[in-house]
Amino acid sequence: MKKLLLILTLLISSLAVSAQNTSQSYIEKFKDNAVRIMHESGVPASIILAVAMHESANGNSHIAKTLNNQFGVKGYSTHVYYENNKKIRTSYKKYNSVMDSFQDFARIMTEREQFSHLAETLTHYDYTAWAKGIQRSGYCSSHKWSSQVLAIIRKYQLNTLDENPADQKQLAANQQ
Repeated sequence: MKKLLLILTLLISSLAVSAQNTSQSYIEKFKDNAVRIMHESGVPASIILAVAMHESANGNSHIAKTLNNQFGVKGYSTHVYYENNKKIRTSYKKYNSVMDSFQDFARIMTEREQFSHLAETLTHYDYTAWAKGIQRSGYCSSHKWSSQVLAIIRKYQLNTLDENPADQKQLAANQQ
């Protein structure tokens, strides 16, 4: 009986885990979108993905699931969604798709005066300066935010998506 209960518990917990987005599945699902936006805006793909992963818990947060908001961006109107039969009013911005959320984040980084100096002065492969600059410009209140985002980039080697010319030469040399 104990063995059966243990097996049943393990099965249920593994199903619950597989239902959630993991970091690796999130990266695979959205990396092409991040690279496309990087080429359009100049915001590094590694920054787009790592910030989205950090802010949305790999797309598992309630606002990511119900509002397609991967970055915790606030809007000017109130949206309503339901959680456990409870009506939730929120000022978080609602997007039609995750891609719209990614594009809006890049727009904020390049067009808002608060952040636009980053796009004007940094290259799309200087992810470290981008993360620190976004934090210094007031995107978040946590003093650990940039180090957390940088840890995600390094752990999953997201910087390889940024296509640094020096990295590309090194990769080509290593493959020969």
